Amino acid sequence: MKFSKTKKAGIIIVGIFVFAISFYSFKQDDKNFQIAKNLDIYYTLFRELNLFYVDDIDPNKLVKTSIDKMLESLDPYTNYIPEDDVEDFKFMTTGEYAGIGALISKQNGQIVIAEPYEGFPAQKSGLKAGDVLLEVAGKSTEKLSTEDVSSLLKGPASKPVLVKIQRYGQKKPMDIEVVREKIQIDPVPYYGMLDKETGYIRLANFTVDCTERVKTALIELKEKEGAKALVLDLRSNPGGLLMEAVRIANLFIPKGQEIVSTRGKVKQWDKVYTATENPVDTVMPVAVLVNRGSASASEIVAGAIQDLDRGMIIGTRTFGKGLVQTTRDLSYNAKLKITTAKYYIPSGRCIQALDYTHRNEDGSVGIIPDSLISKYTTKKGRIVFDGGGVAPDLLVEDETLSNLSINLVAQSVIFDFATYFNSKTEKIAAPEEFTISPEIYADFVQYAKNKDFKYESKTEAELDKLIDVAKREKYYDISKAEFEKLKEKLGHNLDQDMDHFKKEISELLTDEIVSRYYYQKGAIKAALRDDADIRKAVEVLHQPDGYAAIFHSGRVIKAN
Repeated sequence: MKFSKTKKAGIIIVGIFVFAISFYSFKQDDKNFQIAKNLDIYYTLFRELNLFYVDDIDPNKLVKTSIDKMLESLDPYTNYIPEDDVEDFKFMTTGEYAGIGALISKQNGQIVIAEPYEGFPAQKSGLKAGDVLLEVAGKSTEKLSTEDVSSLLKGPASKPVLVKIQRYGQKKPMDIEVVREKIQIDPVPYYGMLDKETGYIRLANFTVDCTERVKTALIELKEKEGAKALVLDLRSNPGGLLMEAVRIANLFIPKGQEIVSTRGKVKQWDKVYTATENPVDTVMPVAVLVNRGSASASEIVAGAIQDLDRGMIIGTRTFGKGLVQTTRDLSYNAKLKITTAKYYIPSGRCIQALDYTHRNEDGSVGIIPDSLISKYTTKKGRIVFDGGGVAPDLLVEDETLSNLSINLVAQSVIFDFATYFNSKTEKIAAPEEFTISPEIYADFVQYAKNKDFKYESKTEAELDKLIDVAKREKYYDISKAEFEKLKEKLGHNLDQDMDHFKKEISELLTDEIVSRYYYQKGAIKAALRDDADIRKAVEVLHQPDGYAAIFHSGRVIKAN
C-alpha cells in the first residue's frame, strides 16, 4: 500500500504524539511508584523502630522530626504545622489571639513578663515588666518552657486566668487575676512628626488590614500635621500577607501600575498584582527604611517603590525572601505551609536569595558572586540587581554592638537594672527628653558589679582558643611567656570598657527604662533621637536636589 507524503507526515506526527504521551505516562507511573515504594519503606522502618528499639519512642515527636528535616531540605519556609501550633500560626497572619497581651521571656532561669502591651489585660491588671511568673492557672512554671507558659496564658476571651507573681522589692508573692481578651496587635506601633515637615510611620508587620492603619496615619500626617515628606520604617519587619504589601504600595503608586507578580509550578496560580485603588499621594518625597531583618512583604513594598522610582530606600540590604507560601490543609487539623511560587517586582527581578543555606549569622543575604547577579533597570532607567534582597539607594551601615553590650543584654543585666530602677523611681521625663544622667549610669555600673557580671571579649575568647590549640600541639611551653604577656595586654578592664562603650550602653538603657513607663510607643519615640537612618533620611528629604539625584545615580550611595 502506498501513502502520500501528507499521510506519511501525519502518521509521523501522530506517532511522535503517542510516544510523548506514553513517555509522560511512563514518567508519571515511575514517579508514583517511587512515592509508593518510599512511603512503604518509611512505614516498615517506623514499625520496626516501634517494635524493637531499646527504649520507648514518642511517635508524635519522631514523625514530626522526620517531617521537619524533610521539609528543611527544600527551603526554610516550607513548614509542617501540627494541630497544637495552628493558633500560633493564625496569630502570625492576623496579629490576633485571646490572651493577656504581654510578651514573656526566660530571664535568669525564670519566666518573667518582658513587656506588657499598653491598654491590654496584663497592663490593666497591674502586671509589670520584670514580674516573675511563679504560677499560671494553678500550675508552677518552674520546669516549664516559655511556650508552655504562653499556652497556659492563652484561652477563651472574657475568661479569667490567675497568675502568681514575685515582684522586685516585695517579699511576698502576689495573686493577680487577669481577664483574657481578644488581642489585636497594632501593626503601626507609632506614627508622628519628626519635624515640622517630615512625617514618620513605623510598620511592624503585614497582618490583616494593616493598610487601613497606615492609610489613616498617612492622611492624618498630611492633612492635620502638614507633612510634606514621609519616612516609612520597615526595619526588622518580617513581612506577612502578600495582598497587604500590594495595598501598602498602592498608597503611593498610581492605580493600574504593576506592583508584583508571582510565578510557580501551577501556572493557573500565576498572577500579576496591580494597584487597584486611587493612591493617597504620588508626589510626596518618601524614604523607606530597611535593614537585614526586613523580609518578604517588606521587600515587595521597598522593591516596588525602588523599581518605580517612587521613593528612596535607606539602610542595609534586606533579608532576601522572595518565595510565596500557600497553606494546605492536612488530616487531623494539621497544615502544610508550602512554597508555591516566587515573586517578581516591577523591574522583573526576584528578591529571593540565590542560596538558602549560606547566609550571615543574622540570617540575611551573604556575599553574592558577580557571576550569579543579573542587571535590571528601574522605571527611570537606573540600574538595579537581583541575587538576594533589595539593596538600598543610600547605604547606612548598622552599628554593631560591642561584646560588652551583647553580654549585658544576654545576661539580663540591662533588663534587671530597668526593673530595679522602676521599683524606686515613680516617674521619668517624656520619652523625647529622658536621658541617662551620669548619676543613673554610675548606679548602673555599680549594679552590674554587684551582680558579679562577667564577660569575655571576642579577642580574649579567640586567644583562649589559640592557647588550647598550642597546648594540644605542644607549642605552648615554648612560648608560654609571650602568651601570658599577650593575655595580660588584651585582657579587659570592666571600668574602662563601661566608660569606653558608655554611649551605646546608655542607648540600650534608655530603651529599656522608657518602655517601663511609656511602653512600646515611648521606646520608639526615644530611640528616634539617636537614629542614624532617620537623620540621613530627614537630611536628604530636606534637600530637593539631593533627593532628585538619588533617581539618576544608578548606584548605591554610602552615607557619611
